[in-house]
Amino acid sequence: MTSQKLLLGIDVSTTGAKALLIDEVGRVVSSATTPLTLFTPRPLWSEQDPREWWAGVTQSIRQALAQAGLTGSAILAIGLTGQMHGLVLLDGQGDVLRPAILWNDQRTGPQCDEIRSRLGKERLIQITGNDALTGFTAPKLLWVQQNEPEIYAQGRHVLLPKDYIRFMLTGEYAMDKADGSGTILFDLSQRTWSQEILAALSIPSEWVPPTYEGPEVTGTISPQAAAETGLLPGTPVVGGAGDQAAQAVGVGAVQPGIIALTLGTSGVVFATTEAPLIEPQGRLHAFCHALPAHWHFMGVMLSAAGSLQWYRDTLAPEVDFADLVAEAKNVSPGSEGLLFLPYLTGERTPYPDPLARAAWVGLTVRHERAHLTRAVLEGVAFGIKDSFTLIQQAGLGAISQVRVSGGGAKSPLWQQIMADVLDVELVTVNTTEGAAFGAALLAGVGAGIFTSVPAACEATIHLTGRVQPSPARTAYRDFYPRYRALYPALVSEFRTMAGVVSQRLGAGKTQ
Repeated sequence: MTSQKLLLGIDVSTTGAKALLIDEVGRVVSSATTPLTLFTPRPLWSEQDPREWWAGVTQSIRQALAQAGLTGSAILAIGLTGQMHGLVLLDGQGDVLRPAILWNDQRTGPQCDEIRSRLGKERLIQITGNDALTGFTAPKLLWVQQNEPEIYAQGRHVLLPKDYIRFMLTGEYAMDKADGSGTILFDLSQRTWSQEILAALSIPSEWVPPTYEGPEVTGTISPQAAAETGLLPGTPVVGGAGDQAAQAVGVGAVQPGIIALTLGTSGVVFATTEAPLIEPQGRLHAFCHALPAHWHFMGVMLSAAGSLQWYRDTLAPEVDFADLVAEAKNVSPGSEGLLFLPYLTGERTPYPDPLARAAWVGLTVRHERAHLTRAVLEGVAFGIKDSFTLIQQAGLGAISQVRVSGGGAKSPLWQQIMADVLDVELVTVNTTEGAAFGAALLAGVGAGIFTSVPAACEATIHLTGRVQPSPARTAYRDFYPRYRALYPALVSEFRTMAGVVSQRLGAGKTQ
């Protein structure tokens, strides 16, 4: 066992720091995760301490090695992944200046408006492939510039979460191109920093690090990091990728026509492209892929499996998920005219609208709990189809296969509904470790175990199930346009109701 050469994938998510060891055929040797703390010091704020990430990573690496009965000499190369868009601001000595502002932080609405004002929305989308949204890194940096000038004045380096771990492992300031493009400081087509955007936002160009392709070596484990982690000094660390690009590698979605669909609390649709395509209105995210010379579209639905979780917890807490979904199997497609809008936490794709709200539309006395359940499953599927529609309209072309993962993918009924609504083959794969597995595969390419990212996926990822569209797809062709008509019909009421609620809550505080 000690002569075995393994790959290490490190994933710094919002909830935990994970270390995953795999061998050259993709078998998981060991895995360890250390929980992390999330801070919300004010409404809409979401922060973490990067130093806790490092402590969690060192602990997880040591645990994973111990579980496998190995030393750091068994690790051939290391790949990094983690939560995207977070701002880590360091001083000239590499010390953390303030807590990291995370991807789900919502404080930067005014800064997004200012970015559009300085560059023009069309020009911003033309350069970066994206509109300015609160989740991205650029508005966070602008917020610090405007609200914490004494901290901003000490700034010298801007990193993303996983790249802080890279710095601690290697002493190098570096970033991969996939994650770099998620800052909206990037020129999408040129796969490098946009000097035009940096200048427009008064961000010194020397603050942003060199960028690398996902499998490229960015540095090696330093003696100090080796002492803290148990890894061997000199072990190479590759560029890696943000969690969504690494997740796509981890399920083998590395060629056009094969889509990665993650049905977690949120729903993510990931489509590989061979050119830097953009959606003209910025309704899809367009980023560089971890695969060199490739890009991707990404659509994000804020409440996918989260809709089913809310429905069950609120209306049927005593019922097991499997039993609840089983009831819906006997309901005909379309739930007898009952439609569900899954905008429980607002929406991102295709409507970047925090005021969008969920609704059942079409209720009658004939509808029972089984109809409500099926309408939720179908509503999420319709919402996912919105992203597919935009991706195809933006120039992707034919979709041959959808590789589905996440908690929602465990339901055979939901898989069938998805296949029918999307009218495409849905498959599952043998890998369940997600982004950390993809990061380890990128490390394998960098170490020369695999000749390319597609070759790494072919060698390690295998199909475990297939679901073909059924005759029910014809019914969904009729119901989907009715679903699409609901948001435009209700959007003005969503805004009016939000104002009414805000006013009433404010009045209640003074009474």
